[in-house]
Amino acid sequence: MIRNLLFDLGGVIMDIRRQNCVEAFRRLGMDDPDRYLGEYCQAGPFEGIENGSYTPAQFHSAIRLLIGKEVSDEQIDAAFGEFLVGIPVERLRCLECLRRSFGVYLLSNTNPIMWADGIDRNFRRDGHDVDYYFDGIVKSYEAGCMKPDRRIFDLVVSRFGIIPRETLFLDDSQANLDAASALGFHTLLVPSGKEFYMLIEEYPGITLSGC
Repeated sequence: MIRNLLFDLGGVIMDIRRQNCVEAFRRLGMDDPDRYLGEYCQAGPFEGIENGSYTPAQFHSAIRLLIGKEVSDEQIDAAFGEFLVGIPVERLRCLECLRRSFGVYLLSNTNPIMWADGIDRNFRRDGHDVDYYFDGIVKSYEAGCMKPDRRIFDLVVSRFGIIPRETLFLDDSQANLDAASALGFHTLLVPSGKEFYMLIEEYPGITLSGC
């Protein structure tokens, strides 16, 4: 029986577009942002800010070195924020509805710069903050590790007391799903262009009542 739903953020709940971010950093003067910005994982200072090994100040300094000229923290943060497109209100209302029947949790490879601005602001679109929608949240930069590292899944289990075999994990990365499956989670791929709530409704053994 599925008792819990564990969600990825980008590509599942929040629409993202990597190319917007690549182009924004290219306009700032970065030679090859494609080298650092991936669809599912990052490299260099972008990885550092997501796994918690870089503070925002260290991230800003590292980005300026890559760009090779003086740019402000605000310019860097604005370019980074171009990764985020937004969250349709319908998804927020579905999360609200799902919490009536399931434990609902968020596991995200994310960073403090996006979280403090774009992510938090998008969750407030329907009048509630992000904590309203989830029974618990694990962010990679606070955990000190990132999906698909098993340590971040172990942290979810230990922190919230959930049982993997009673939990459905939804992500748009097959590598992350494979890691979770190896630990006993049920998994569901959310491809680009698909809505998570429609896929959940089709998942064996799950009935969405009133959603």
